[in-house]
Amino acid sequence: MIRFEDVSVTYGDAGAPAISGVDLTVPEGELVLLVGPSGVGKSTLLGAVSGLVPHFTGGTLRGRVTVDGRDTRTHKPRELADLVGTVGQDPLAHFVTDTVEDELAYGMESLGLAPEVMRRRVEETLDLLGLTELRDRPIATLSGGQQQRVAIGSVLTPHPRVLVLDEPTSALDPAAAEEVLAVLQRLVHDLGTTVLMAEHRLERVVQYADQVILLPGPGESPVIGAPAEVMAVSPVHPPVVALGRLAGWDPLPLSVRDARRRAGALRERLEGFSPTPPLPVTGATSAPPAIEARGLGRSPRFWKGRGPGSGGPLAEAHALTVRRDRVEALRRVDLTVAPGEAIALMGRNGAGKSTLLATLVGMVEPTSGTVLVGSHTPHRTHPRELVRQVGLVPQEPRDLLYADTVAAECAAADADAGAAPGSCRALVTELLPDVPDTTHPRDLSEGQRLALALAIVLTGRPPLLLLDEPTRGLDYAAKARLVTVLKGLAAEGHAIVLATHDVELAADLAHRVVILADGEVVADGPTAEVVVSSPAFAPQVSKILAPQKWLTIAQVRDAL
Repeated sequence: MIRFEDVSVTYGDAGAPAISGVDLTVPEGELVLLVGPSGVGKSTLLGAVSGLVPHFTGGTLRGRVTVDGRDTRTHKPRELADLVGTVGQDPLAHFVTDTVEDELAYGMESLGLAPEVMRRRVEETLDLLGLTELRDRPIATLSGGQQQRVAIGSVLTPHPRVLVLDEPTSALDPAAAEEVLAVLQRLVHDLGTTVLMAEHRLERVVQYADQVILLPGPGESPVIGAPAEVMAVSPVHPPVVALGRLAGWDPLPLSVRDARRRAGALRERLEGFSPTPPLPVTGATSAPPAIEARGLGRSPRFWKGRGPGSGGPLAEAHALTVRRDRVEALRRVDLTVAPGEAIALMGRNGAGKSTLLATLVGMVEPTSGTVLVGSHTPHRTHPRELVRQVGLVPQEPRDLLYADTVAAECAAADADAGAAPGSCRALVTELLPDVPDTTHPRDLSEGQRLALALAIVLTGRPPLLLLDEPTRGLDYAAKARLVTVLKGLAAEGHAIVLATHDVELAADLAHRVVILADGEVVADGPTAEVVVSSPAFAPQVSKILAPQKWLTIAQVRDAL
């Protein structure tokens, strides 16, 4: 169905191709998973299937890409629209109408389908993706995860024979992700749809793949094979595979169910040990080791006097209620954030997580109740003053990026924060190795843009750091580097509140988990207690080794 013949893509004046020597076939009616570290060319490969590369992105494509016999060099994206449905990493860039129902219908209108067919398919898709209650909602009022479901639905309604999906579950809560993947499986198994999907959260999808394509590094030839074979050599792999490697299981398990069947002996080895949960640490004054190694720990401008200090809570919310139009986004929420604490806000899409972060940073005014950050009421505090107390990394990192190069972004961040020159650049290098200073932020992958935005906010070293879906687009290595930096900040006394659907991140980083549902707090407690008891929010290691309360691979490795 999809054929790459010795394909290379080079952008502009880039010294090396984004992808090179790609020679592969994706058969009809299979779900094929594309994996690899951030920035190796996965989005470029997907774009070559839909015709967006090179017709929309520019650059030079050498070789030949055909989809059902149509050459994408000679067929523009609109000439492939009846055959290929595409959802990119950024749902907002996908939308052309204002409401959910109109967006689901738009693609069919463009293809000239009959009104009665359109009506039936819209209703089917609303039911399939759990969007029925949102049908009349303006898209701009939806949460990031709800927008992602609408974007996926809008490419399902025209019934394309090929689906190209770039990080389709990145903004979805675990239950919604399972629903979307179940729909994709039905399309593959029942209708023979071909699905080519790039995804970093392999714990969600690898067990459903018929084949895996691994891009090991920029410009390197792909490795193609059965999921278990590729995972055995892949530098990116989910916790279930990491546990299988640690325990010496062969073949490697791809699902929790397979791993549980083999885990009896491992549970026996772990009997008598207990995992050490992460504890908030306050009062530290030294730099995190990764930053100390780069010389920033010796810079008084970068560290001295920039910690949160000691005393009471860094943030408090009491009986906080927020109404937006007819929707009660938050309902009588109580939350206290102490220095040195890392808190994960979890819950289904639309539960109020992003609204709570926006309220803490002063972007949203409470309808009732109180919010304090330090001694400040956020929505009444001038941004210049508030930025010294709290920093937010939003779901869309491009909202923070306006300069023409990475170097210019970093120089501006150093100046705004009063940090030593080179502080931001060192953080970028820590989170994102091998990105040149001259790179334009728009030429970065979604994960790389997120890492740059994180570095910009971290340069200011606010006492309270808020992150909204901070691991979207990040591979496992980049996520591990992020966790190292955030743990270092927490150890120095900074507080971190992150809204996330990434249960593995919560298990690795958070001291507390707060679960929201329909704007209310329904659980608030130590991570191990809250997530282990939840089928939706438990990490893979917890599910495999239950009833023992292990959360992460690192805990198991240390015990062994």
